[in-house]
Amino acid sequence: MNKESKGNVVSELSELLNSSKATFLADYRGMDVEAVNKLRGELRQVGVDYRVAKNTLLRIAAKGTAAECLESHLQGPTAVAFASDDVAAPAKVLADLAKDSKFFELKGGVMDGKPLSVEDIKALANLPSREVLLGKMLGSINAPATNFVGVLAAVPRSLVQVLAAIQEQKAA
Repeated sequence: MNKESKGNVVSELSELLNSSKATFLADYRGMDVEAVNKLRGELRQVGVDYRVAKNTLLRIAAKGTAAECLESHLQGPTAVAFASDDVAAPAKVLADLAKDSKFFELKGGVMDGKPLSVEDIKALANLPSREVLLGKMLGSINAPATNFVGVLAAVPRSLVQVLAAIQEQKAA
């Protein structure tokens, strides 16, 4: 790799580190091509850019970014997953693979400038997806209005039931 192509890789990695909400590092040593391609496909479906990077180039690219704290994890083969939208979905894919595969091991990550340990990534993986959380929040917001409408409807319903009971009593 010549100096110009290394510079291009560093600038591309730096741009990805700056634009991503979360970055996850993993050791992929021993994985076969089929497993890596399957992982890339799964991560692509959740909107994640997955790359294998040289540690020295990644170290240079991380200088001055929020991912600078990842320098201690840059040893051995390093795969990087850049999550730009939902951070729980890629954490789930990576944590599941790390649990199922003896060749794939999470190293750490960074989210919004804060370093993430392997345990933090596993905790993120256990969170429901963004859509589920939004649905729960909307349900919570909607519940008081629904209950209020039920209370308002109960008053005329009770009046109608009382009138119906009086009518039945007079008819008998």
